[in-house]
Amino acid sequence: MTDTTPMLRPKPWISGIAPYVPGKSAGADGRPLIKLSANENPLGTGEKARAAFHAAQGAADALSRYPDPGAAELRETIAAKYGLDPARVICGNGSDELLHLAAGSYAGAGDEILYVRYGFAVYEIAARRVGAVPVEADDTDYATDVDTLLAAVTDKTRVVYLANPNNPTGTLATREEVARIHAGLPRDVLFVIDQAYAEYLTADEDDGGLELAKSQPNVFVTRTFSKIHGLAAERIGWGYASAEVIAALHRIRLPFNVTRAGQAAAVAALGDDDFVTRSRVHNAGWRAWLATELESLGNHGVRVVPSATNFLLVLFEGAVSAETVYNRLMEAGYIVRWLPGQGLPHALRMTIGTEEETRGLAAAIRAALAGG
Repeated sequence: MTDTTPMLRPKPWISGIAPYVPGKSAGADGRPLIKLSANENPLGTGEKARAAFHAAQGAADALSRYPDPGAAELRETIAAKYGLDPARVICGNGSDELLHLAAGSYAGAGDEILYVRYGFAVYEIAARRVGAVPVEADDTDYATDVDTLLAAVTDKTRVVYLANPNNPTGTLATREEVARIHAGLPRDVLFVIDQAYAEYLTADEDDGGLELAKSQPNVFVTRTFSKIHGLAAERIGWGYASAEVIAALHRIRLPFNVTRAGQAAAVAALGDDDFVTRSRVHNAGWRAWLATELESLGNHGVRVVPSATNFLLVLFEGAVSAETVYNRLMEAGYIVRWLPGQGLPHALRMTIGTEEETRGLAAAIRAALAGG
């Protein structure tokens, strides 16, 4: 007798997800490479955060007891530093979890989730995960086009994501542009401002997102400890929104989502302004240096997209392709991010490393282009 029972299959929108691909740290042969593919802090982690992390790990019950599910001390510390209400701060397993919570709380099958072309790869995954339709708004020269974004809003739009500064392009929307986006959105659309690289900005570059989140009921700002604070391994993010939005996110948030040692390290990191300043200064100096070096290669079709982050998006529009440079850099011992999966087969995203790494990368790119 033939078994006519249907086969077990995931929902069609799950099958449509292309899994997130992290930055590589080794070549095809397994050889370790200088990793400039994941936007990690080249200065590592601040001494205060390292000390707090090791102290927490050394506690007798460090492994046997669950962490504080509400991350109370961390939320209080974040609130004190930025002038926020701690009850409206939420912590996550990286800001990625919070981005997924936003989609899971406010969108579902048949709804639309909108973001800018070349936006962070997680946005499409978050949309498809809940059965929503991902919608990309065209950019203008790799930057957010406010009018085009707002024109893409429909009565099905439920969430709008804006990475600011943007990953992978590095571009920055101004305070006025962010305010205009919010003003143009319906009140029933959640505006998520993903500020993973906010600490690399100068005071006059601040996009005003946190100020909007303090007063507007449909704005959710997310940040991370993975970048400038150098805590990428512990996966710690935080966000701020109205009490109603935070309550909705908590309903589907994973319990115990930030480790005890991670919470301790994050609290300490918020008190280490010297490390943050040193990281920002190092990044700004070597980002400018690398951009100048690469812009001098314009006769090879090389173009650098202006960046407000700790990386550069470099376009290879000449005879030597981005893929060729990518492979030649691996042969030279460097791994950067090639992005064909995000519609950028002609581009490489490269993290600003140490002085030695950055100088070496520039020399390796010159050699890769000279190889024809």
